[in-house]
Amino acid sequence: MNLVVCLKQVPDTASRIVVAPDGKEIQRQELSYVINPYDEYALEEALRLKATTGSGKVTLLSLGPQRVQEALRTGLAMGADEAVHLLDPAVEGSDALGVATVLAAALKKIPHDLIWCGWKAVDDDQATVGPMVATLLGIPCATFITTAAVAEGGAAVTAEREIERAQQTVTVPIPCVLTQQKGAHEPRYASLAGIMSSKKKTITTWTLQDLGVYPSTVGAAANHLEVVRLAPLPERQPGRILQGEPAQAVQELVRLLRTEAKVL
Repeated sequence: MNLVVCLKQVPDTASRIVVAPDGKEIQRQELSYVINPYDEYALEEALRLKATTGSGKVTLLSLGPQRVQEALRTGLAMGADEAVHLLDPAVEGSDALGVATVLAAALKKIPHDLIWCGWKAVDDDQATVGPMVATLLGIPCATFITTAAVAEGGAAVTAEREIERAQQTVTVPIPCVLTQQKGAHEPRYASLAGIMSSKKKTITTWTLQDLGVYPSTVGAAANHLEVVRLAPLPERQPGRILQGEPAQAVQELVRLLRTEAKVL
């Protein structure tokens, strides 16, 4: 079974984010980058499914600048078999549809039964690339899954989805796209043996020309979504301690909730 995991490299969640002077981007010069956390859960699920079935191959697919190879090396050290890096300056600034267009073009060249994406990236929170890839490939998609298993016969995958106040089980025909949320299995750490073996694995690099994608169809100039403004979150106001007897404090609290917070 051919399992493909789409990885995105995002700013480290512990980084201090500063809005750039143009108000439409963030300052990236001093940021450190990591694999998108939900993509790590997706990779863990793919590796577990490969182990369960006893055969198959896990291929990593990532789009971005040269630094993305760090994320791919980490994924290879965790246990993935191969990696493909989509590297082309014309893709820079693409919106979600542009990214999905390039990924879908690459996936047409990569044998795939199951395609995993994180359900969202923690930098833009859009949660759209996975379903867009499925639509462009003309295959079904199950979103927000926690676990997945190949159904008897191997023609479908059974996935658990966590929905509001319930757990839902769905069966999706193969090939399909699965978008992964935080599941029951924590992503594994790369072992020393995995790190050493990853250095021997080749990362294949493809450009838009290799994929047959016209540069005019992706990149900032082709975007359907425009970022109008980024702004830091407003500073949180300090808490207030109410003085006096309990009965008086309660009365004052109710008054403040009604007149200042306006929640009553």
